Amino acid sequence: MKTHDRSSAPERTHTLNNGFLFAFTTVAATCALPAHTQAAVAPERPANILLIIADDLNDWVGPMGGHPQAKTPALDKLAARGVTFMSAQCPAPLCNPSRSAFMSGLRPSTTGIYLNGHHWVKYIGPGLCINDYVRKHGFKSYAAGKVYHYNKYRAEDWDEVFYVRDDTLPGPAGKNAKRRPGPFGYRMFTEGKPAEPFNEKRAEKTLVDARSVDWCIKKLDTTGENRFFMACGIHRPHTPWDVPKKYFDLHPEDGIRLPETLENDLADLPPPGIEFTKDGNTHKKILAQGLWKDRVRAYLAAISYMDAQVGRLLDALAKSPHASNTIVVFVGDNGWHLGQKEHWGKTTLWAPAAQVPMIWAGPGVAKGAKSDAGVDLMSIYPTLCEMVAIPTPKHVEGVSIKPLLSNPSMKWERPALTTMNKGNHALATADWRYIRYADGSEELYNRKTDPLEWTNLAGKAEMKPVKNALSAWLPKKNAEPVLYEANMR
Repeated sequence: MKTHDRSSAPERTHTLNNGFLFAFTTVAATCALPAHTQAAVAPERPANILLIIADDLNDWVGPMGGHPQAKTPALDKLAARGVTFMSAQCPAPLCNPSRSAFMSGLRPSTTGIYLNGHHWVKYIGPGLCINDYVRKHGFKSYAAGKVYHYNKYRAEDWDEVFYVRDDTLPGPAGKNAKRRPGPFGYRMFTEGKPAEPFNEKRAEKTLVDARSVDWCIKKLDTTGENRFFMACGIHRPHTPWDVPKKYFDLHPEDGIRLPETLENDLADLPPPGIEFTKDGNTHKKILAQGLWKDRVRAYLAAISYMDAQVGRLLDALAKSPHASNTIVVFVGDNGWHLGQKEHWGKTTLWAPAAQVPMIWAGPGVAKGAKSDAGVDLMSIYPTLCEMVAIPTPKHVEGVSIKPLLSNPSMKWERPALTTMNKGNHALATADWRYIRYADGSEELYNRKTDPLEWTNLAGKAEMKPVKNALSAWLPKKNAEPVLYEANMR
């Protein structure tokens, strides 16, 4: 871990080059496809869709290299046969608004669904969400685990749903689980105590994520000739990180590397950005307790556990009759800070919370390729529609990234959009992250020269053309928040 003093950090400047396109008038421009990314000839209508959603997963996975000690062999294997998006962003850095957005095709700024306490079922009607829409075109629709926000899904929108409460969770989301003390109400943040592996007396196969995967594996064997849309929600690495001990053993604490940080990183931020971190209070507590390395280790262990479950499902798919005609999409619903920018958790508009893994594989997808394009999860719905040759509904606000799946190195000029609460937005391209808060204050980071987003360039006069070009993509509508309901688990 390297901690840098802001006073000694080099001042980052950027000279606009002639290649930056200020107009952003087109979504994409084609270019030659390198030989190493050539995709196999695909059948015209791939039969099936498998969507795997991990919870609170940042870029700490092998294909993205966000942490050098991440161990994700299943995702490494998936990436080797598909396209990994290195700059994918979530529509909202929080579970419920993110999932309801990319599943429905409607952004938070359109629906007013900004928080976990906003019950999306009451505001997004039947037939709009992709799992229900594809049924009109001959698909069977299946779900297991946390696909929407815990049990807040609409059962009639699916053919079958397997959902059981996770008894490792505190509060109403859990089954017979009492809320534990600490800033997040989870054992991983209990004052002064190290992370604890799950009780080894209980078999791993009894845990909810393993059970969800088991259900999906069995369903692969019983779908028959039906085309299917299957969504599998893996709850980890969401807290609590009390996964089985063998996953902790993959990450010995003595050698754990901490995120690279900058001392006094909040100094050049406007007040709304600092407010999102709660003035860095949780990070201060973690440091005071000497638990930073312990928590990083626990998060890495939870990621490894998640990856093992994903691996079981992908192995089963590979052995099934559906192996050659199923599109696989793996995503995280939002990211997670572990001390970066003096913050823990999500709910910010910086890369640790907004940037997520997104890996596509299957018919028509290049193999072993990466794309730096600034895309967001709102692309899932329209891209899947195009790939399975069904019309994209008019209400869908995302754009298809099908061209990038066959030609990952092509130019992509449309920025990704992330929203946190009404009027607060981040726009991300391969080169820039621009944040505009509801009060008009701004942040701007050069993602090429400042990937850790330490130096806010928004106040520099020469950055005005960049800000103007990006701000043209801000939502024209900022819906009022819908009714907040406590206990949305």
